[in-house]
Amino acid sequence: MSAVATPKVNRLGLPILDYRGGTTTLCAGCGHNSISQRIVECFWEMGVDQTQVIKMSGIGCSSKSPAYFLGASHGFNSVHGRMPSVTTGALLANRTLTALGVTGDGDTASIGIGQYVHVLRRNLPMIYIIEDNGCYGLTKGQFSATADLGSRLKTGVVNELPPIDTCSLAVQLGATYVARSFSGDKKQLQAILLGAMAHSGTAVIDVISPCVTFNDHQGSTKSYEYVREKQENLQSVGFVPFFDEIQLEEEQVPGEVREVTMHDGSKLLLKRVEQDYDPADRVKAIELIERSGEEGHLLTGVFYVNTERPTFIDMLNLDEQPLGTLPADRVRPPKSALDEVMEELT
Repeated sequence: MSAVATPKVNRLGLPILDYRGGTTTLCAGCGHNSISQRIVECFWEMGVDQTQVIKMSGIGCSSKSPAYFLGASHGFNSVHGRMPSVTTGALLANRTLTALGVTGDGDTASIGIGQYVHVLRRNLPMIYIIEDNGCYGLTKGQFSATADLGSRLKTGVVNELPPIDTCSLAVQLGATYVARSFSGDKKQLQAILLGAMAHSGTAVIDVISPCVTFNDHQGSTKSYEYVREKQENLQSVGFVPFFDEIQLEEEQVPGEVREVTMHDGSKLLLKRVEQDYDPADRVKAIELIERSGEEGHLLTGVFYVNTERPTFIDMLNLDEQPLGTLPADRVRPPKSALDEVMEELT
């Protein structure tokens, strides 16, 4: 009998299986599952203590994802679009936690846009992953605010509004690590995620993640058409055929434009930033993102990094000990202080 192979472990002595979560209930072939797997691999590789990680999310297909990775971490589903403020409160209470926010394009660029812009300007120390498919997957696939101009729903409706570019907005408003990747580019997404984990500040990663069910229009730069082959009309149940997740077969060369064929035959044009690109140049980063949009390329890579700007936690001069663990006599004002305040108000 052959000996059973001992599973490889990380610096904490844990196998990678310990970093997984529950079984996914997302549609077969959804790019969100690839992102979850990259999170599992990166956090295992870095030997992160899962008990010190908080998984934050809002509402949407993307916000189901935290259940599928880091099973030993705490998770919190906030109200739709309110993940940033809940995360801010959690980190103010315990600055030692590692915050991983997983959200969607609707949760971020539509109902949550007000929360998004303020977490950017505060530079909250967190990893902010946007699983971007350009539609609302839980409410029958309407356009989200990141849907491309000219995109067509399967009902024939054409999107006439320009998209919000979450990366361009992140660079303009104060995020200190901004990147974009494709769920099918395993090597690039891993590298970008590892960089975000090592960064101190708001690290925004916009990941184009195709929706197999609702983004079925030709020519989309974010998704591919889903074709229903059979449909059961008992209640409102539909049949979702199996799709393999799309993966790049070979590593993409910096500067190269790669054409990726989707399941319906539509094309996705991916382009990596040039090898000599300087991500410390904020103005250049915005210019590069805007130009790629005009050219019709989906630019991927790390656009901007700033390691000098203080985080929101640093600016508040919080106690080194987590506020949530401080005794009452250190957080509650004494009676004399309250009397002084009342005296000033009379």
